[in-house]
Amino acid sequence: MATPVVTKTAWKLQEIVAHASNVSSLVLGKASGRLLATGGDDCRVNLWSINKPNCIMSLTGHTSPVESVCLNNPEELIVAGSQSGSIRIWDLEAAKILRTLMGHKADICSLDFHPYSEFVASGSQDANIKLWDIRRKGCVFQYRGHSQAVRCLRFSPDGKWLASAADDHTVKLWDLAAGKMMSEFPGHTGPVNVVEFHPNEYLLASGSSDRTIRFWDLEKFRVVSCIEGEPGPVRSVLFNPDGCCLYSGCQDSLRVYGWEPERCFDVVLVNWGKVADLAICNDQLIGVAFSQSNVSSYVVDLTRVTRTGTVARDPVQDHRPLAQPPPNPSAPLRRIYERPSTTCSKPQRVKQNSESERRSPSNEDDRDERESRAEIQNAEDYNEIFQPKNSISRTPPRRSEPFPAPPEDDAATAKEAAKPSSAMDVQFPVPNPEVPPRPPVVASTAAAKAEPAIIPAARNEPIGLKASDFLPVSGAQCEAWVETFTFVPPPSPSQGHTVPHCPSPDGALFAQTSVDSAVAINDLSVVVDLLNIVNQKASLWKLDLCTTVLPQIEKLLQSKYESYVQTGCTSLKLILQRFLPLITDMLAAPPSVGVDISREERLHKCRLCYKQLKSISGLVKSKLGLSGRHGSTFRELHLLMASLD
Repeated sequence: MATPVVTKTAWKLQEIVAHASNVSSLVLGKASGRLLATGGDDCRVNLWSINKPNCIMSLTGHTSPVESVCLNNPEELIVAGSQSGSIRIWDLEAAKILRTLMGHKADICSLDFHPYSEFVASGSQDANIKLWDIRRKGCVFQYRGHSQAVRCLRFSPDGKWLASAADDHTVKLWDLAAGKMMSEFPGHTGPVNVVEFHPNEYLLASGSSDRTIRFWDLEKFRVVSCIEGEPGPVRSVLFNPDGCCLYSGCQDSLRVYGWEPERCFDVVLVNWGKVADLAICNDQLIGVAFSQSNVSSYVVDLTRVTRTGTVARDPVQDHRPLAQPPPNPSAPLRRIYERPSTTCSKPQRVKQNSESERRSPSNEDDRDERESRAEIQNAEDYNEIFQPKNSISRTPPRRSEPFPAPPEDDAATAKEAAKPSSAMDVQFPVPNPEVPPRPPVVASTAAAKAEPAIIPAARNEPIGLKASDFLPVSGAQCEAWVETFTFVPPPSPSQGHTVPHCPSPDGALFAQTSVDSAVAINDLSVVVDLLNIVNQKASLWKLDLCTTVLPQIEKLLQSKYESYVQTGCTSLKLILQRFLPLITDMLAAPPSVGVDISREERLHKCRLCYKQLKSISGLVKSKLGLSGRHGSTFRELHLLMASLD
């Protein structure tokens, strides 16, 4: 019979190695919530489908690290700005470079596509903002006013305004038609990292390194409210699609805010570190964060998050009357954006223009196309996403299936962890205890689960573990283990014996003895534990240890446990880097004259290692087709073993 299980409110979806070097920027496609673009210090822009391990497409052409990336609303174009100040635009469906824009004198810190027209805005470390016409490959207008780097740009939903946030602690609003600044919003005491327009009303939110979020009225050009007490610098904010609340991606938590009056509706603990971008799809909030070359994605179930109307009054301010709701609850408090009437029809894309209009006859365009490439890494995913069979059915679909939530680890622990901290209780009204609790989301799971072929190293609950897998096979092996590690202390001086001076043990000899003992009892779990220690100190490795460990590595690489495979790969990589050159040189050297016992012993060990490495080489080749982290690791090992062939 199916057993109901309580699912998690927030969970980690996946972690990928996105670039060969550090990741410097990333962005989520807001239309689908399923497309991710990353820019790296390797000068590449890589595209990914959320929850899939393989890169869809890799875009080259930049000659310096990519500092900013942005996708347009239909997710058909991508723009990337580099450290040198150059901007490149690619057509994802045509898989080719579209434009190269030059003009900034420093890093490109921010980019944004106009919601309806073929324009791109760019903000730079040189404090300038430029508006570019994609069709004519030129700068339409330059906005001056900031004194420091422009960190974020956002077009208004109607496409008439442009908001900018900068390190000079200010937010500015620009009128695109008039080509001048409409208003400046001072108030932040630190660099402003992000701005976001309300989807419907004339309201703007800004987040700063001063740990505050400010809301600005765009009719009266004044501050509406200010949220203080964020746990760290505010780097990413996002309005709910219906505009009922604002989500703030804080350090290891998601906070849900209202602004009239300012209050916190809910706090959800998410261990995502410094989240870089947010998107909403199917009542799920997708958050992405990066650290060095890794990118992690997280999901928050918004159906289990309080978004409006259930917060009790602040007990400190109970004497103050609550604001009366407007007569018509559905009527907005502010003016609504007037979107162009052409929004119901798809705007004409650049790729539909004539070839003469789209391409400049200059040699510079030809050079750009030769230097810039779109390398399709996964043809199947690329065709599925960017080349649909017809214009109606497009994947990622506009209404894709939500990500399934994993079961909760411990209902009691999760309930306790979900409570806001005491600091939050002081700063914001506490949830109303009279409000009935939300019913838990349940999912049906079969009583008996099939054991997976590979058991992951990190999981929420034991899967298919058997105690017999971790116990010695026979009692004799247990006795051998006890005898090996039993230590009998020497007699004390009080018993009339002298204690001789004992030299400090040789680390390499101790490692060799320990591994020999673990191999003798035929227990891979003990071998893995010892190798995890030995791998951290390369000086412990000798040829003797290699001859003992290599047969065990072959077993580890065929294990069903992911952690065993990881340890085996780490040890094999260390052996190849440190000893393979020695082994090949010894085997290729001419025979020595006379008798050299030490050389003969070393040559014998090298032959044993070579034979074992040749055996492992075939196993590594069979795993080259794997995807994700393991696939890249085996491909790296295959390159290191190339000299064996």
